[in-house]
Amino acid sequence: MELLGVLLLVTGFLRSDCAAGVGQCSLEEFTCTAEGVHHSSNCVSLSAVCDGQPDCPNGADERLEECGGAKPAKPKSCSSSEFSCSNGQCVPHSWRCDHSRDCADGSDEDDCSQNECEDTHCEEVDPCLDADVCDQLCVQSSGSLTCWCEEGYLETSESGRCLATGDAAGLVFFSSAGIGWMSSSGSDQRKISDSTGAAGPLAASIANGAIYWSNPEHSGVYRLSLADGDQTPAVLFEGTRGIVGLAVDWVHELLYWTSNHTRALHVSSLNGSGQHGALITGLTQPAAVAVQPLLRLLFWADGGVSPRIERSSLDGTDRKALVTSIIRDPVSISLDIPRGLLYWADSGLHTISRIRYDGQHRKTVVESNGYLDQPFGLAIFEGRVYWSDQLTGSICSADKHNGRSLRVTQNPGTRSPAGLLIYHPLIQPTGAVLSPAEPGADAAAAESDSPWILSLIVFLCVLLAVLLLCWRRSDTAASSSLPGFGDAALKESQDPLVPSAHTHTQTDKDATCIDLSL
Repeated sequence: MELLGVLLLVTGFLRSDCAAGVGQCSLEEFTCTAEGVHHSSNCVSLSAVCDGQPDCPNGADERLEECGGAKPAKPKSCSSSEFSCSNGQCVPHSWRCDHSRDCADGSDEDDCSQNECEDTHCEEVDPCLDADVCDQLCVQSSGSLTCWCEEGYLETSESGRCLATGDAAGLVFFSSAGIGWMSSSGSDQRKISDSTGAAGPLAASIANGAIYWSNPEHSGVYRLSLADGDQTPAVLFEGTRGIVGLAVDWVHELLYWTSNHTRALHVSSLNGSGQHGALITGLTQPAAVAVQPLLRLLFWADGGVSPRIERSSLDGTDRKALVTSIIRDPVSISLDIPRGLLYWADSGLHTISRIRYDGQHRKTVVESNGYLDQPFGLAIFEGRVYWSDQLTGSICSADKHNGRSLRVTQNPGTRSPAGLLIYHPLIQPTGAVLSPAEPGADAAAAESDSPWILSLIVFLCVLLAVLLLCWRRSDTAASSSLPGFGDAALKESQDPLVPSAHTHTQTDKDATCIDLSL
């Protein structure tokens, strides 16, 4: 054994010495060959031999003779949340077509101009959204598109454009200098309330004339009534830290918010009472939230390792992911209610995109233009999309269809603008709701409804019992007087609660039956 060890040591020394002299690979490396010729520059680790992935230029490390005659193992496949690069590398699927080469071979940025079907299914054709010329409602007929406006809007001479009637819309924004108001064109500006510290999210209940906001440096939500003369902010509730998104359900009088401290989405009443626990939990980096109460839909954005935009019912059920690819850092979302579209701003991609409520017909509307480096607030009104950019201290707007007609308002008093909203009654329309209010609505209203509902249930139960008793007594009497008649009556009406043409109303001293067919 000692002699064998010495021989191996000498052999290894000679081999390494020769290798060093002629530039061969080390003992821990595999030498790639081509027709018997060794190439000193083509050395790969022994651990990479027969791993199913060719590392030598000629694939020598995966040949059958090197792998003991066995077929090399198949390359490891990427998970469903990853994109498979052409070279076999796996990267997060959200990095696909994000304008950054993440695959070593850059294949994650190939063919990005194509309208790919997401999640392996293709979407149906929507001529209206494909043409994208109508501000609001659109109908295709005989190959042509017809645009019209919802109630409260006027169609302009420019085809497809809708302008709101009534009072002029105002743009309310939250900056480190306080809460301000400006006209939608930016020509008229004024301060609503002073504030200290960093700016945060903003929401409004327009019917109640109130706005709500949160300061990331404080733990709570504040309320300001625009109808009051002094316009003094009041604390709605305290004890909740890290609020990054706010949204008002103006139908059911609820306030939704997201917190990066709890990593959850919460809900409470608009008056601050009856706070509820987390509605949606397990979020990674929650951001904005939006609500469409007429359709009972709730939307939110989540960043982190697997950024996405999701949707659920108002009670948190029926959760569905709408956007999971080509998304990096979604920071704000807003709804175009007349068209049923969701818009979001991506701080990582420097874009504003939109998608239908069901997650289809995605389109990038605004791309990096120098004013999308650090977006925060986002709002949609008439034919424009509005957003705030904290890096440039700007409030901007552009055509919501194509990003053209960019307008930029830079105000020395608008430092680090954050939350932003359009203040106009048509932003929060009223109408038929698809189903009753969700749990979490005003408890007093639920309690007031309970008595008459209970009375109705008791009445129906008593009525059902009387009808059953009447049927049984009439059936017994008919059977005793006319043998076989009961069978014929049941054939006419298989439902024992439906009186047949032969059924007679019976009255005795124990029960009184009323013929409801009259």
